[in-house]
Amino acid sequence: MIRVAVVGEHRAGNETQDSIATALDHTGAALGVACETEWVETPELEAHGDARLAGFDAVWSAPGSPFLSLDGAVEGIRWARETNTPFLGTCAGFQHAVIEFARNVLGVPSAMHAEYAPGGSDLFIDELLCSLVGQTMSIQLVDEGLQQVYGGTEATERYYCRFGVNPAYRRPLEEGGLTTAGVDASDGDVRIVRVASHPFFVATLFVPQTASTPDRPHPLVGAFVRAALTAKATA
Repeated sequence: MIRVAVVGEHRAGNETQDSIATALDHTGAALGVACETEWVETPELEAHGDARLAGFDAVWSAPGSPFLSLDGAVEGIRWARETNTPFLGTCAGFQHAVIEFARNVLGVPSAMHAEYAPGGSDLFIDELLCSLVGQTMSIQLVDEGLQQVYGGTEATERYYCRFGVNPAYRRPLEEGGLTTAGVDASDGDVRIVRVASHPFFVATLFVPQTASTPDRPHPLVGAFVRAALTAKATA
């Protein structure tokens, strides 16, 4: 069994959230492993994140922002990154992973998300020119690691978001080690990032969990679970 901490505030009936446990179950059934999920609300992580997350085998930063505590969400992601715990962020999880990296790796403590500070400075995450809510779009996989996960160089994924990487900060993020792993097939905007030096640290602006089925578990969720199994076996 693996234990997955799902960081965020759970809202019953939210498809992008409810499908997390379902997608993990699909992968677990295929791999012969039980995946136990536990939601961890963001305020719990502000001051004692390390203790709260100890014992989990993986961290999934969920959709559903704005969260009660942006700082708490960032702390949960920091813990996963610094402890080499397998991490997957989807939609808002992607956005908060970018903020965490900017603050704690690039050394920009003022890095912010426009959903929390509209019109603020150092907006590493800003509102997209065109909302992606409800859209299914093509992605070009430009990172060899993600190409291996998907078994190809292109993918089609669903979105439920209005915010993404501010283009002004793309190069500093990449130069700092946050690799652009997937881009929109039409305009080249960032859709997937990863930390190549981490055993598994991937964040997607789309929501792969909603596309998983019992017959076809999503490959990215599968890679996340396999990484958690490997980390647990070698701990």
